[in-house]
Amino acid sequence: MTRAYAIGAAVLTVVFLVAIGLFVARPAWLTAWTGGGDDPFAPCRQTVVQGGLSSIGGPFTLINSQGQTVTDQDVLTMPSLVYFGYTFCPDVCPLDNARNALATEILESNGTMVQPVFISIDPNRDTPEVVGEFAAIFHPRMVGLTGSEDQVRAASRAYRTYFARQDSDDPQYYLVDHSTFTYLVLPGHGTVEVFRHDTPAEEVAARTQCFIEHM
Repeated sequence: MTRAYAIGAAVLTVVFLVAIGLFVARPAWLTAWTGGGDDPFAPCRQTVVQGGLSSIGGPFTLINSQGQTVTDQDVLTMPSLVYFGYTFCPDVCPLDNARNALATEILESNGTMVQPVFISIDPNRDTPEVVGEFAAIFHPRMVGLTGSEDQVRAASRAYRTYFARQDSDDPQYYLVDHSTFTYLVLPGHGTVEVFRHDTPAEEVAARTQCFIEHM
Protein backbone atom coordinates (compact mmCIF):
# COMPACT_ATOMS: atom_id res chain seq x y z
CA MET A 1 0.00 0.00 0.00
CA THR A 2 2.83 2.36 0.90
CA ARG A 3 4.63 1.60 -2.34
CA ALA A 4 1.46 2.14 -4.36
CA TYR A 5 0.93 5.50 -2.67
CA ALA A 6 4.53 6.51 -3.36
CA ILE A 7 4.17 5.63 -7.05
CA GLY A 8 0.90 7.54 -7.25
CA ALA A 9 2.45 10.59 -5.59
CA ALA A 10 5.39 10.47 -8.00
CA VAL A 11 3.05 10.32 -11.00
CA LEU A 12 1.01 13.22 -9.61
CA THR A 13 4.17 15.29 -9.19
CA VAL A 14 5.26 14.63 -12.77
CA VAL A 15 1.83 15.54 -14.13
CA PHE A 16 1.84 18.75 -12.08
CA LEU A 17 5.27 19.77 -13.31
CA VAL A 18 4.23 19.18 -16.91
CA ALA A 19 1.13 21.28 -16.35
CA ILE A 20 2.99 24.27 -14.89
CA GLY A 21 5.91 24.12 -17.28
CA LEU A 22 8.55 21.44 -17.75
CA PHE A 23 12.03 21.94 -16.33
CA VAL A 24 14.50 20.55 -18.86
CA ALA A 25 18.26 20.34 -18.51
CA ARG A 26 19.92 21.69 -21.64
CA PRO A 27 23.38 20.30 -22.45
CA ALA A 28 26.20 22.80 -22.75
CA TRP A 29 26.83 21.94 -26.42
CA LEU A 30 23.24 22.93 -27.30
CA THR A 31 23.64 26.26 -25.52
CA ALA A 32 26.81 26.96 -27.48
CA TRP A 33 25.30 25.81 -30.79
CA THR A 34 22.04 27.74 -30.54
CA GLY A 35 23.60 30.86 -29.03
CA GLY A 36 21.84 33.09 -26.58
CA GLY A 37 20.76 36.10 -28.59
CA ASP A 38 20.77 39.04 -26.21
CA ASP A 39 20.91 36.80 -23.15
CA PRO A 40 24.07 37.73 -21.21
CA PHE A 41 23.82 34.46 -19.30
CA ALA A 42 23.70 32.21 -22.37
CA PRO A 43 27.19 30.74 -21.73
CA CYS A 44 26.04 29.67 -18.25
CA ARG A 45 22.46 28.55 -18.74
CA GLN A 46 21.69 24.84 -18.85
CA THR A 47 17.98 24.87 -18.04
CA VAL A 48 15.04 25.56 -20.33
CA VAL A 49 11.63 26.24 -18.79
CA GLN A 50 8.35 26.51 -20.62
CA GLY A 51 7.45 30.18 -20.56
CA GLY A 52 11.04 31.20 -19.79
CA LEU A 53 12.91 31.48 -16.52
CA SER A 54 11.67 35.04 -16.18
CA SER A 55 8.24 33.56 -15.45
CA ILE A 56 9.57 31.99 -12.25
CA GLY A 57 9.73 34.01 -9.06
CA GLY A 58 8.34 37.36 -8.11
CA PRO A 59 7.15 39.35 -5.11
CA PHE A 60 6.47 37.55 -1.86
CA THR A 61 5.70 38.47 1.74
CA LEU A 62 6.84 36.04 4.43
CA ILE A 63 8.07 35.95 8.04
CA ASN A 64 11.71 35.56 9.00
CA SER A 65 13.19 33.73 11.98
CA GLN A 66 12.88 36.85 14.14
CA GLY A 67 9.15 36.98 13.51
CA GLN A 68 9.46 40.02 11.24
CA THR A 69 7.41 40.40 8.08
CA VAL A 70 9.75 40.63 5.10
CA THR A 71 9.39 40.81 1.34
CA ASP A 72 11.51 39.54 -1.53
CA GLN A 73 13.06 43.02 -1.69
CA ASP A 74 14.26 42.64 1.90
CA VAL A 75 15.62 39.11 1.48
CA LEU A 76 16.98 38.71 -2.05
CA THR A 77 19.55 41.52 -1.88
CA MET A 78 22.43 39.35 -3.10
CA PRO A 79 22.78 36.23 -5.28
CA SER A 80 20.60 33.63 -3.55
CA LEU A 81 19.97 29.89 -3.72
CA VAL A 82 16.26 29.59 -2.91
CA TYR A 83 14.75 26.27 -1.81
CA PHE A 84 11.20 25.32 -0.78
CA GLY A 85 10.83 22.49 1.74
CA TYR A 86 9.94 21.76 5.36
CA THR A 87 11.85 21.06 8.55
CA PHE A 88 10.13 17.74 9.32
CA CYS A 89 11.21 16.38 5.92
CA PRO A 90 12.96 13.05 6.61
CA ASP A 91 15.36 12.91 3.69
CA VAL A 92 15.46 15.17 0.64
CA CYS A 93 15.23 18.57 2.36
CA PRO A 94 18.25 18.05 4.64
CA LEU A 95 20.26 16.73 1.69
CA ASP A 96 19.32 19.62 -0.60
CA ASN A 97 19.96 22.28 2.03
CA ALA A 98 23.29 20.69 2.94
CA ARG A 99 24.19 20.72 -0.78
CA ASN A 100 23.26 24.38 -1.08
CA ALA A 101 25.26 25.22 2.04
CA LEU A 102 28.31 23.39 0.67
CA ALA A 103 27.98 25.22 -2.66
CA THR A 104 27.85 28.48 -0.67
CA GLU A 105 31.07 27.55 1.13
CA ILE A 106 32.81 26.64 -2.13
CA LEU A 107 31.85 29.98 -3.64
CA GLU A 108 32.97 31.88 -0.53
CA SER A 109 36.33 30.14 -0.64
CA ASN A 110 36.70 31.63 -4.13
CA GLY A 111 35.73 35.10 -2.92
CA THR A 112 32.11 35.00 -4.14
CA MET A 113 29.33 35.66 -1.63
CA VAL A 114 25.91 34.07 -2.07
CA GLN A 115 23.00 33.50 0.28
CA PRO A 116 21.15 30.21 0.81
CA VAL A 117 17.43 30.69 1.50
CA PHE A 118 15.02 28.11 2.93
CA ILE A 119 11.27 28.74 2.55
CA SER A 120 8.95 26.42 4.47
CA ILE A 121 5.87 24.98 2.79
CA ASP A 122 4.63 23.66 6.15
CA PRO A 123 3.62 26.77 8.14
CA ASN A 124 1.46 24.69 10.46
CA ARG A 125 4.57 23.29 12.19
CA ASP A 126 7.37 25.54 10.92
CA THR A 127 7.22 28.58 13.17
CA PRO A 128 9.76 31.41 12.77
CA GLU A 129 11.85 29.92 15.57
CA VAL A 130 11.79 26.46 14.03
CA VAL A 131 12.85 27.60 10.55
CA GLY A 132 15.57 29.76 12.10
CA GLU A 133 17.03 26.83 14.02
CA PHE A 134 16.77 24.58 10.96
CA ALA A 135 18.54 27.05 8.68
CA ALA A 136 21.32 27.69 11.21
CA ILE A 137 22.17 23.99 11.25
CA PHE A 138 23.29 24.18 7.63
CA HIS A 139 24.89 27.61 7.34
CA PRO A 140 25.16 30.64 9.64
CA ARG A 141 23.86 32.90 6.88
CA MET A 142 21.08 30.68 5.60
CA VAL A 143 17.80 32.61 5.76
CA GLY A 144 14.81 30.70 7.11
CA LEU A 145 11.35 31.92 6.11
CA THR A 146 7.80 30.85 6.90
CA GLY A 147 4.43 32.61 6.94
CA SER A 148 0.71 32.14 6.96
CA GLU A 149 -0.78 29.48 4.70
CA ASP A 150 -1.83 32.18 2.23
CA GLN A 151 1.62 33.77 2.23
CA VAL A 152 3.37 30.45 1.72
CA ARG A 153 1.04 29.41 -1.10
CA ALA A 154 1.53 32.77 -2.82
CA ALA A 155 5.31 32.38 -2.69
CA SER A 156 5.03 28.81 -3.93
CA ARG A 157 2.85 29.88 -6.86
CA ALA A 158 5.32 32.62 -7.75
CA TYR A 159 8.11 30.06 -8.04
CA ARG A 160 5.84 27.44 -9.60
CA THR A 161 6.60 24.87 -6.93
CA TYR A 162 4.42 21.95 -5.93
CA PHE A 163 3.49 20.73 -2.46
CA ALA A 164 0.69 18.65 -0.98
CA ARG A 165 0.22 17.38 2.56
CA GLN A 166 -0.29 13.64 2.88
CA ASP A 167 -3.32 12.37 4.78
CA SER A 168 -2.64 11.52 8.41
CA ASP A 169 -4.71 10.89 11.52
CA ASP A 170 -2.17 12.79 13.61
CA PRO A 171 -2.21 16.58 13.01
CA GLN A 172 1.44 16.88 14.06
CA TYR A 173 3.00 13.88 12.33
CA TYR A 174 2.57 13.89 8.57
CA LEU A 175 4.66 14.15 5.42
CA VAL A 176 4.43 16.72 2.64
CA ASP A 177 5.06 15.85 -1.00
CA HIS A 178 6.90 18.66 -2.74
CA SER A 179 9.13 19.60 -5.65
CA THR A 180 12.87 19.75 -4.98
CA PHE A 181 14.29 22.48 -7.20
CA THR A 182 16.73 25.15 -6.06
CA TYR A 183 16.43 28.54 -7.76
CA LEU A 184 19.37 30.84 -8.43
CA VAL A 185 18.03 34.37 -8.03
CA LEU A 186 20.15 37.42 -8.89
CA PRO A 187 19.20 40.96 -7.81
CA GLY A 188 17.93 42.89 -10.79
CA HIS A 189 17.63 39.74 -12.92
CA GLY A 190 15.29 37.45 -11.00
CA THR A 191 15.51 33.69 -11.44
CA VAL A 192 18.29 32.84 -13.88
CA GLU A 193 18.78 29.12 -13.30
CA VAL A 194 17.16 26.07 -11.71
CA PHE A 195 19.19 23.30 -10.08
CA ARG A 196 17.77 19.82 -9.74
CA HIS A 197 18.02 17.67 -6.62
CA ASP A 198 20.77 15.51 -8.13
CA THR A 199 23.08 18.41 -9.09
CA PRO A 200 26.32 18.15 -7.05
CA ALA A 201 27.44 21.07 -4.88
CA GLU A 202 30.53 21.59 -7.02
CA GLU A 203 28.40 22.00 -10.13
CA VAL A 204 25.96 24.33 -8.38
CA ALA A 205 28.92 26.47 -7.29
CA ALA A 206 30.57 26.49 -10.73
CA ARG A 207 27.38 27.37 -12.59
CA THR A 208 26.47 30.02 -10.02
CA GLN A 209 29.94 31.55 -10.38
CA CYS A 210 29.41 31.74 -14.14
CA PHE A 211 26.14 33.64 -13.75
CA ILE A 212 27.61 36.08 -11.24
CA GLU A 213 30.59 36.78 -13.52
CA HIS A 214 28.17 37.62 -16.36
CA MET A 215 26.01 40.00 -14.31
